[in-house]
Amino acid sequence: MTTATATFDRPAAAVADDEGRIGLRANLRHIGALARRNMLQIKQDPESMFDVLLMPIIFTLLFVYVFGGAVSGKGNQQEYVNYVVPGLMAMMGMNIAMAVGTGINDDFKKGVMDRFRTMPIARSSVLIAKIVVELGRMMIATVILLGVGFALGLTIHTDVLHLLGSVALSAVFGASLMWIFILLGLTMKTPQAVQGVAMLVLMPLQFGSSIFAKPTTMPGWLEGFTKVNPLSNLADAARAMINGGPVAHSVWITLAWSVGITAVTAPLAVARFRKKT
Repeated sequence: MTTATATFDRPAAAVADDEGRIGLRANLRHIGALARRNMLQIKQDPESMFDVLLMPIIFTLLFVYVFGGAVSGKGNQQEYVNYVVPGLMAMMGMNIAMAVGTGINDDFKKGVMDRFRTMPIARSSVLIAKIVVELGRMMIATVILLGVGFALGLTIHTDVLHLLGSVALSAVFGASLMWIFILLGLTMKTPQAVQGVAMLVLMPLQFGSSIFAKPTTMPGWLEGFTKVNPLSNLADAARAMINGGPVAHSVWITLAWSVGITAVTAPLAVARFRKKT
């Protein structure tokens, strides 16, 4: 009997015991191998990249030319570009994070995850590999978003380092959101259910924020909600890094949200991954 075959014949308890003995180097190697597997899946199914390639273009054009005049006044669309594009960076991360949940739910239905759970690898490496690949997709979407923004007149009033900082902050917050959707994907029965529940969460958070319009133009109760909405803090931080202005408070609040979300949902997701039947 080969080593690989022996691995699949081992009881679940023995496999789980291996996880605690796996070193950092081996864990990173497993994450790399699993991330490569996920990228090969995208290569075999290039249509899965349509959301990344088209969503930034469609949303930017839609909000600048359809809503830009109403929000900033007719003829002020170019001014609105500098307001909405940093906000859309926050929205891109949230929408792409949703794909992690539907993807992992689909993998379980195909039996792929059952195979991974019989291997002597850290359970977290399977989930982290998913996040690594989705972060790559998120970066592609962000580059396209900024490209469309520059074509429409986006102006950087700070410097390149601040621009890169806004991208990095969006990636950190997006990664924390992915743990939420992974947990959702491991809990719901079908990918359609994951997507449906995710949209119920996404819509109020996205439109009840400062992404598309200034909170001061909203009713008092909604303005209060935008102040505690983490997407508003991320959008405000990205906007300040690109347009200039006070940035420290929004950045620290966004980082605190990111750490808090990850600290709560990541262990729950890993535990759910181990026990899911």
